[in-house]
Amino acid sequence: MKIKLLNHKIKAFLFISLLVSTPLQAAQSQTLEMNQWLKARFGAQHQALIPIVAVADMLYSCQQQKKKAESLTIKALITQLDKNTLAEQLIICLAGESPKSDTALNYGLKACFYEQFSHLPLAEKQQKMAVVTETIATLSRRERQKSFTQCVTDQAIHYLR
Repeated sequence: MKIKLLNHKIKAFLFISLLVSTPLQAAQSQTLEMNQWLKARFGAQHQALIPIVAVADMLYSCQQQKKKAESLTIKALITQLDKNTLAEQLIICLAGESPKSDTALNYGLKACFYEQFSHLPLAEKQQKMAVVTETIATLSRRERQKSFTQCVTDQAIHYLR
């Protein structure tokens, strides 16, 4: 009798476990499928947008540093200019320095953070940008490159939305 009761309890437990785990597995499967679909659908666009965003950041900050009156916002640079025009304008603004130089990298970092702070009040934005500028001066090139890559990747995701 005890064995039959134990068998019924085990069967009931297995049945309940199956009922609980099946929807969970289905939800996990749907999430995985959705992530795969998103990567397949937008992955190429994201990868294509990253260098455009990076050049736009460098150009924006370069123009700000050189106080060019005709400079566009970062968003306008990304959405209104083609990649060749962006590259040409960056080369002109850098005046002989390579787009792979420390100066260009620093320009890119500053602009990327500037855009992240765009929603803040002016005084707070200026304060945070001062901290960014100080921090950039203390980082190695490798650390700055890593930070810029992450920042640009996040920006590109934002522009895909």
